[in-house]
Amino acid sequence: MIFLTTGTQLSFDRLVKAVDEWAGTTQPNSEIFGQVLSPPSNPYQPQNFETKTRLSPAEYDEIFRKAHLIISHAGMGTILTALTQGKKICIMPRQFKYGEHRNDHQIATVEKLGDYPGLYKASDEHDLPGCLDTALKTAEPSRSASIDPFAVTDFTDSLRAFILSSDK
Repeated sequence: MIFLTTGTQLSFDRLVKAVDEWAGTTQPNSEIFGQVLSPPSNPYQPQNFETKTRLSPAEYDEIFRKAHLIISHAGMGTILTALTQGKKICIMPRQFKYGEHRNDHQIATVEKLGDYPGLYKASDEHDLPGCLDTALKTAEPSRSASIDPFAVTDFTDSLRAFILSSDK
């Protein structure tokens, strides 16, 4: 199963439409489910997969666990969850110029992310189909996490030292 999630704060019809077009053209038999927050007016209705606006935490966790590929905006929560669970994820940033976010921090996120096994980056809806095809053709990452769910000790030690040494 492929799980598309657009987050719970803002709609992202550009991503939903791109996934729907890709699904209809190259993946007509794929099982895709989307947790999609629709815009207040004229929401795009996908033709090639089912969506739900809100999922309970238990529903979200179950679908996430079952999915072999996650498609998402460039939100760090979803990215970290996928990488710590060893899931393949394809991300596309929201863009300020389309009214999808308050600024372009998601573009910066995509640009700054390193190479992790199972992480695929699309800069926009035109790159997304290739990103998805590559993700599906690539062998499954190991079920073990691509990243550790805990920060490295050097970082936490430096942070602790900084906090303890700062003026109160």
